[in-house]
Amino acid sequence: MTEPLKLGLAGIGTVGTGLVQLVAARADALVAKTGRPIEIVAVSVRNKRKKRSVDLSNKRIVSDPVALANDPEINVFVELIGGEEGPAKEAVEAALQAGKHVVTANKALLAHHGPSLAALAEKHGVALNFEGAVAGGIPVVKAIREGLQGNDITRVFGILNGTCNYILTKMEREGRDFADVLTEAQDQGYAEADPTFDVGGFDTAHKLALLTSLAFGTRTRFDAVYVEGIETLTPSDIEAATDLGYSIKLLGDVLRTERGIYQPVHPTMVPQDTAIANVDGVSNCVAIDGDFVG
Repeated sequence: MTEPLKLGLAGIGTVGTGLVQLVAARADALVAKTGRPIEIVAVSVRNKRKKRSVDLSNKRIVSDPVALANDPEINVFVELIGGEEGPAKEAVEAALQAGKHVVTANKALLAHHGPSLAALAEKHGVALNFEGAVAGGIPVVKAIREGLQGNDITRVFGILNGTCNYILTKMEREGRDFADVLTEAQDQGYAEADPTFDVGGFDTAHKLALLTSLAFGTRTRFDAVYVEGIETLTPSDIEAATDLGYSIKLLGDVLRTERGIYQPVHPTMVPQDTAIANVDGVSNCVAIDGDFVG
């Protein structure tokens, strides 16, 4: 049998737990699709004693994610720690320098350090993949990187944060206050205890910065993204938009103009008869304008 692809996983939060479950549940299907087994052989966690919903007893536990990144046994380093600096950045850099492929869902890290990490990956002849960092399960990174290379892209926009979309959907359908729906979203696990990163628009801005780089082949500065969240929206705002035939969505929108790249994040009135206005709940949606695909 072909040698398995051995993964080292740093971070066993919600996404990391889901990855462990997926690899275990889909083991045979992954072999059939990829031609070789995929195994998570080692993990890095901050708290070894914490009870988890997945069994890690058959995996090596490594305390230091940088040590895991340099582990000679692994072929691919998967970073799901989060954060733009600190252990996540140090571990990803170490893995790339060690000649290991890296997969990350860390949009903050890539929004701030994407170009330098991409250069490091190219220097050492390895892949830096981050499909899971933008728009959940929508394969938009691959679409822009590969499927739309023949197009002159002029605009990319969409709903990039499920928490905000859930809150706005509930406010529109049920006429409830922002604070009330936010508490419900936290109780259901859609929003963090400190929701500022999501509802303030910063999560969307990080993802938009990545899409800007991909779509226009340019280095972007995160601090150049205009960011406005949904915290100040009221039921009266939602009702007024509805009366005019619009829904309010938090959109990330990057547009190429004659003066340069314009990339705002803000609540936007979207006509109710459009597809994007009907994307409800925690779902994401991305639209791309190109000269050949329209």
